[in-house]
Amino acid sequence: MLSKVAERVFWTARYLERIESTARMVSIYDKLLFDTPRGFTLGWYNLIVINSLEDDFNDRYSVRDERNVVKFLLGDETNPSSVISSLKALRENVRTTRDVVPEETWEWINELNMYIQANLQLGINRSKRHEFLEEIIKGCQQILGLLYGSMPHDAAWIFLRLGRNLERADMTTRNLDAGMAAIIEREEDESIVNIRQIIWGNVLRALNADQAYRRTMRCAVQSEAVIEFLLENEEFPRSIAHCLNALIDSCAKLPRSKLIVAELHAIRKEILVEINYDHLGIPFREYLNRLQIHLSNIAQLISNTWFPAVV
Repeated sequence: MLSKVAERVFWTARYLERIESTARMVSIYDKLLFDTPRGFTLGWYNLIVINSLEDDFNDRYSVRDERNVVKFLLGDETNPSSVISSLKALRENVRTTRDVVPEETWEWINELNMYIQANLQLGINRSKRHEFLEEIIKGCQQILGLLYGSMPHDAAWIFLRLGRNLERADMTTRNLDAGMAAIIEREEDESIVNIRQIIWGNVLRALNADQAYRRTMRCAVQSEAVIEFLLENEEFPRSIAHCLNALIDSCAKLPRSKLIVAELHAIRKEILVEINYDHLGIPFREYLNRLQIHLSNIAQLISNTWFPAVV
């Protein structure tokens, strides 16, 4: 297939996953508002730092409050990673590759776009934010289900799977970082009993991982166990290990993949021995940052190998 088509399919999956995962990340903090006592405050600006958007945000807003952060992540077109911006890019990629994806894909993406455009204020305001985020997640899962259930497993499918798992691994690290940032911020607050359990429980629920976690780990919600599950469990689709295995499998089916496969094997080996569950907090956030850099390098390798720039 043409490299340009492969690139657009790859980014279709990345943008679709980014929209859903951004909604999930905002929902972690949103649900904490309901699970903690009145007066509990959250550092919403953590979500800007986690996504490395400080410069873009500070250019637009002088107040780092909940409303501005949520507006920036969901509906600000000047933020290239916002839900609105990602949706615009998703529509453009699907519009130009409609011959390799199921024909209903374009229709369903437009329906999701119309819903978000018409109801964006619900997401910015707190009272209806949960319902708004749930509709975004549901719409993305519907489209992904269509792609996974109807596309032939040919080259286009492989690039779709590549994009999905690369973006999913990256966004899982950011969801973990969101939970860790909230814990560090509130660690000295002794007025809230079991704050760690509350925060990690919301991370699990935001990732639809609560039931799988309890069945696999067979223990209550604990920091070390939750992090181990989301990093190392090879069966759960949103874990880092599962995503890396899927990337290795997909790349191995494509030509000129030897270098990328070797790099992915090295990353998988490194991350599974590097993490120290006895020293979380700041060291864990630094570990997540290194992992994000590894994933960024993989994205660049994929681009250089299969999407060469036209000179």
